[in-house]
Amino acid sequence: MPDPGFSLLQLNRDWHRALVDLERQGQPHLWSAAQLADALSEADLCIWGALNDDKRLIGFAALARLPFDAELQAITVAPAWRRRGVGKALLEGLVAQANVWRSERLLLEVRAGNDGAIALYRQLGFNEDGRRRGYYRGGQAGMGNREDAILMSRPLAPASNDGLIQ
Repeated sequence: MPDPGFSLLQLNRDWHRALVDLERQGQPHLWSAAQLADALSEADLCIWGALNDDKRLIGFAALARLPFDAELQAITVAPAWRRRGVGKALLEGLVAQANVWRSERLLLEVRAGNDGAIALYRQLGFNEDGRRRGYYRGGQAGMGNREDAILMSRPLAPASNDGLIQ
């Protein structure tokens, strides 16, 4: 398999500044610097990052551990790296992490108009569970437009019956 030009690793507090910078490049509705700092220190949340060959952060995804499930909290890929497999690799890493946690499902929500993300989620085995009508503010400030959130989930590998409790 050819080198995709990036690698994945779990991020720690040392990556805070790079996360803030990337979030500003990649998202119209940003997590604040304080929210990102909190996420990096939260026990039941992990952030996986994608680094290019120069070790610069080009994407990240945040995963929350819930009592029975795991939930994608955020995913961002630098504009120059979109449609190059970074998002897919990050999501596959989150699926692996959720399986380590023995989560039953991986949950997410996505804007109804984000066709590229929806196609990727479907490709990775996510199915639509429902919608939140008018959940997101529209793309143009002050226009009053609202956009639906599509709720999606993917079942995960069943936990082995080895008597361990985690």
